[in-house]
Amino acid sequence: MTELACFKAYDLRGRIPDELNPDIAYSVGRAYAEFLEPRKVVVGHDIRLSSPEICNAVVEGLLDAGANVYHIGECGTEEIYFATAHFEMDGGIMVTASHNPKGYNGMKLVREDAKPISGDTGLDEIEQMVIANDFKGSPNRGVMESLDHRDAYIQCLLGYVDGNQLGELRIVVNAGNGGAGAVIDRLESFLPCEFIKIHHEADGDFPNGVPNPLLQENRGPTIDAIKENQADLGIAWDGDFDRCFFFDASGRFIEGYYIVGLLAQAFLEQDPNCSVVHDPRLTLNTIDIVNAHGGQAIQSKTGHAFIKERMRSEGSVYGGEMSAHHYFRDFSYCDSGMVPWLLVIGLMKQKGKSLAELVDERMRMYPASGEINKHIDDPASVIESIETYYAETALEVDHTDGLSVTFDTWRFNVRMSNTEPVVRLNVESCGDEALMRSKTEELLALMGTEG
Repeated sequence: MTELACFKAYDLRGRIPDELNPDIAYSVGRAYAEFLEPRKVVVGHDIRLSSPEICNAVVEGLLDAGANVYHIGECGTEEIYFATAHFEMDGGIMVTASHNPKGYNGMKLVREDAKPISGDTGLDEIEQMVIANDFKGSPNRGVMESLDHRDAYIQCLLGYVDGNQLGELRIVVNAGNGGAGAVIDRLESFLPCEFIKIHHEADGDFPNGVPNPLLQENRGPTIDAIKENQADLGIAWDGDFDRCFFFDASGRFIEGYYIVGLLAQAFLEQDPNCSVVHDPRLTLNTIDIVNAHGGQAIQSKTGHAFIKERMRSEGSVYGGEMSAHHYFRDFSYCDSGMVPWLLVIGLMKQKGKSLAELVDERMRMYPASGEINKHIDDPASVIESIETYYAETALEVDHTDGLSVTFDTWRFNVRMSNTEPVVRLNVESCGDEALMRSKTEELLALMGTEG
C-alpha cells in the first residue's frame, strides 16, 4: 500500500469504517506525535456520531507516543485553532468531516500557532508513517486532561464587534444540527440581537440533512424563517461551523464571493496598505475592490492550508474563499465561521445599510454563476479539451488551481475537487449577467453536461 484514501491535499476525509476507523485514527495520533514531537496537543471533535470514538483513538495514539493531551470535547474546528494558539500548545487535532455526507469523518491537523499541516508541510510524511505502522516506543506515556477553553474563545469573538454600538437586529440562525448552536447560545447574552433559532440542537443523525448550506435544498428552512419572522438577515453554518453563509432580509442567498469583497473592503478602509489573499475560482470583484482601496490582491491555491500559508508569508490582514471560508490575521491566520457574521452586523450598523444594500451594487457589477458541481468520468481530459477550446483567444490562462481562463469581459475557473469526486465550475462577467449565463451553458456543454 502506497497511500490511504482518507489522506487528502490538506486534511483527512473518508468513509467510516472502510476508509477511516479507530485503528487508522490511533496510527494517525502516533504518527503525528512522532513527526511533530509535541509536548502538548489540544484535541476536539465535531457532532458526528462516529467522532467521539475516532477522537478517543487519536488520543490513545498521542498518549502512547508520549504527548500530553488537552481535550476540549465537542467543538467547532476554529475552537481547536483558537485553543492551540491561545494556550500555546505545540499542536492540535480536530476530528471532523465538515460538510461531507453522514457516513464520513476526518481530521484537520495543525502545529504550533495553529499552523496547518498539509501535503506540502508534513501530511504526506504522516501518511507514510501510518502506512508503515512501525512506531518508536516512548519511555513515558502522556497524560490527558480536560481544557475549558470556551470562555476565552467567546471573549476573543466579542473583540470583533462592539455590542454596545449594535442596533437591535432580528437574525435567523440555522446551525443545521451542527455545532454552531452552542456558541450562539453563549454569545446571545452579550449582543442586543434577537436570535430566531432553527435546527439549533446538535444532532449527529442530521435529521434535517447534512449541514451544508451550499446545497440549495438545504436553504429553504432559513429562507422561510426569515420571511415568517421578518428578520433582518439569516446566517447558516456547516457542521463544524468553520464556514458561515448569509441570507438578506428577503431570504436571498448571498454568495460567499461577495462577502469576501465586503470584508476585504472593511479591512482596507482601516488600513489601505494591507494585502488580501483570495482563491482563483472567482476573482474580478475582489481584485477590483482591493485595487480601488490601495491594497494588494494576492492569489493562492484553493484550500485552507494553502490560503493560511500564503497569508502568513505575506502578513495579509484577511483572506477569503468564495466557498465561505474567511481567514483573519488576528485569529492566528485561521478561518472562522463566527467572526464574519459579527463583522457583517457591525458593518450594517456602522454604514446604516441592510445586507442587501451592502452587496447589491457589487453583485450587479460582477455577476457570477455560483459554483456548479458535476460528476465527470474523465475530468482531466475534459479540462484539457476546455483549455484547448479557449486558450487561443484568452487574455490569460492560469493553472494556480485547476484551469482559470480570463477574457476582456468574463472569466471562468474549472477544477477537480480535493475532497469530493466532482469537477467544480465557476463563471463570472463584468456587468453582463446574460453573457455570464450563456458562457456557463457553453462550458457545461463542453463538459458533456447540461445546466
